[in-house]
Amino acid sequence: MDEPHETPFTSLGGEPAVRRLVERFYDLMARDEPALARLHVCDEGGQVCRESRDRFALFLIGWLGGPQDYIAAHGHPRLRMRHARVPVDVAMRDAWMRCMRAAMAELDVPEPLRAFLDQRLGEVADFMRNRPG
Repeated sequence: MDEPHETPFTSLGGEPAVRRLVERFYDLMARDEPALARLHVCDEGGQVCRESRDRFALFLIGWLGGPQDYIAAHGHPRLRMRHARVPVDVAMRDAWMRCMRAAMAELDVPEPLRAFLDQRLGEVADFMRNRPG
């Protein structure tokens, strides 16, 4: 992200790259963290449904500095409110981050972008905690 107008979205490779990251993230979640995957609507094979994947992709695209299509379609993200029904503790936060870190590693997200995203996503994941421990 050395260019003055470069965003994490453009550094990652735009919408196609973000969508690949989201797909891999949810595939890894179903494989490695099935309890976390089951908190989403899943298909018969335990894969997180298309609607959830597309919604997270739209959110992440905007959050990374790309088009704000998520807000246009769904309004303000209100992350804590939207996840209030889900008990998010340290273990769940860590499981979510393991899936995202593994997806970034498998897709060869370059440094320092990977470290930046790890830091920022970690902050968001920690903010989502609504249970002790």
